[in-house]
Amino acid sequence: MTFSDINNVDFNNIGTAPLTVKVIVVAFLIAFIIELGFYLDIKNQLANFDVAKAKEVELRSIFEVQVKQTANLDEHKTQLEEMNRTFGTLLRQLPSKTEIPALIVDISQTALASGLEAKLFKPGSETEKEFYAEKPIKLVLDGDYHQFGLFASEVSALPRIVTLHDIKLSPNKDGEKMTMNASAKTYRYLDGNEK
Repeated sequence: MTFSDINNVDFNNIGTAPLTVKVIVVAFLIAFIIELGFYLDIKNQLANFDVAKAKEVELRSIFEVQVKQTANLDEHKTQLEEMNRTFGTLLRQLPSKTEIPALIVDISQTALASGLEAKLFKPGSETEKEFYAEKPIKLVLDGDYHQFGLFASEVSALPRIVTLHDIKLSPNKDGEKMTMNASAKTYRYLDGNEK
């Protein structure tokens, strides 16, 4: 069969065409159906497959992180228990509302035991923070440098948390002693109904 024979084929009556033409027409039809099937179905499946592969990579990285966390779970539990114990210890160092007056007396007695003369000892109003309250105490004390150092050391050794702020030392008129203006702050934990 030659190329001119293919031109003479009657496509309205393809059944009478030579076998070669029939094979070529069937091959084109099969190729067309495969291409149409790829375009309509397989192309979408390939796109879904690419999305699934990307999701697999993401899930695999999440899984690896969770495996590492799970592997360290006992260690994290131990750390959490230790932090809870430490927090409880620190919490006990914060006085309750009923202990504040006794703590103020302790600070005053610490000043006297250090050899300082109290010119002013004025507790201020309490300021509430996130989970604790802060109680400032305005101090004006007279003494020498070593007495102030002893006072600061003794305040830091109190069983409750007390901090000294805004310390200003100035010489007295007599030149032998100094005056310390400072603010001592103590803290207390807010009860559940106070928060």
